Amino acid sequence: MQTLFDLRDQIAVVTGGSSGIGKSIAAALAIAGAKVVLVARRKARLKTAVEEITAAGGRASLFAADLSDNNLNYEELAAKLASKFGAPHILFNCAGVNLREPYEAISPASWDVTLRLNLSVPFFLARALVSGMIKNGHGKVVNIASLQSKRAFPNSMAYGASKGGVMQLTRAMAEAWSKYAISCNAIAPGFFPTELTTPVFCDPEREAWAAGQTAIGRNGELQDLDGVAIFLASKASDYITGQTLFVDGGFTAK
Repeated sequence: MQTLFDLRDQIAVVTGGSSGIGKSIAAALAIAGAKVVLVARRKARLKTAVEEITAAGGRASLFAADLSDNNLNYEELAAKLASKFGAPHILFNCAGVNLREPYEAISPASWDVTLRLNLSVPFFLARALVSGMIKNGHGKVVNIASLQSKRAFPNSMAYGASKGGVMQLTRAMAEAWSKYAISCNAIAPGFFPTELTTPVFCDPEREAWAAGQTAIGRNGELQDLDGVAIFLASKASDYITGQTLFVDGGFTAK
């Protein structure tokens, strides 16, 4: 049974790997045996994350890149990522941004950067890596959706649009690539303490409100994502594709 969740001999790429959900998921995949390449723009933080994984007995490497760059060459990026350990079997699209602008303040530029990083990058990076997964004979693509894939929150119109798109993108990826034994799914986290949710967790009232919306009665802790990340990256989830799993303590169940 343990072999179902064994990621030894698997190579994973995790974007947004320098902090928050991406960093935590990268560490979990490494503990399960995967060789992990962490991608983000902040090289110093990436180096720290890799050192922590290595100290825990895992194998990890880093690649510093600004994924919000509109001129990014994804084929070149895919080749550079594959040069670390080999062609990746697993991709976690964790990089994201939420500018929390009221709708009156949203500009074409801020709209574009939100949609690019949250929605365009997951598609173009996955597309660039899929050929290697096909050659490997299997693959796993996992996107990060959101409560806002289904729910609306104030001052998040661009973010909500992008995360609603992620949910549908995941279905479309599954329709296109599952025939090649590439499972495509998404994780929709509830409220977890990350840089993106700092405004919530720095406000005791808002933090308490978020916890009160869950069925469990508390907000998420990053380790709550470990199990689902390993599950969706492993053989255990081979017959699951096109799905978005809400890991939200029952927030969307109420």
